[in-house]
Amino acid sequence: MAMLFKRDTVEVCSKEEGFLGSYYQAKILSPLNDNTLYRVQYKNLVEEEDQTRPLVEIVSADEVRPVPPPVTFTKATQVFHYLDSVDAFDNDGWWVGKITGRPGSKYWVYFETTRDEIAYPVSRLRHHLEWRDGHWILANNTFF
Repeated sequence: MAMLFKRDTVEVCSKEEGFLGSYYQAKILSPLNDNTLYRVQYKNLVEEEDQTRPLVEIVSADEVRPVPPPVTFTKATQVFHYLDSVDAFDNDGWWVGKITGRPGSKYWVYFETTRDEIAYPVSRLRHHLEWRDGHWILANNTFF
């Protein structure tokens, strides 16, 4: 796990039912309990009671990772292949799925956790990367 600090921008991987396999951008407000917990403020999620206030939560360190490196779109990076692991931006977060087809200019993405298949434009997709031992690794073509 990388050492993260106050004000770092991160992604939080939700373990809640209905949100499993999704990543939400947040900022660390404070590390807690020797960096085993973090108090974070989400960029796109809001408080249920007051939807003008960003959602603040305490999350476990194993749910937090740095933001993946930005990808500059070129013809090569805009190409996805059958069963490539991707993240699709939907409902204010990035959801892990697999490419299952290409209807015209969009790509079909299958989400194992919800069993949904949805078409997305390339602008809402990115290659899925895993954060392991302090390095970004391109995910393999299997569900995990």
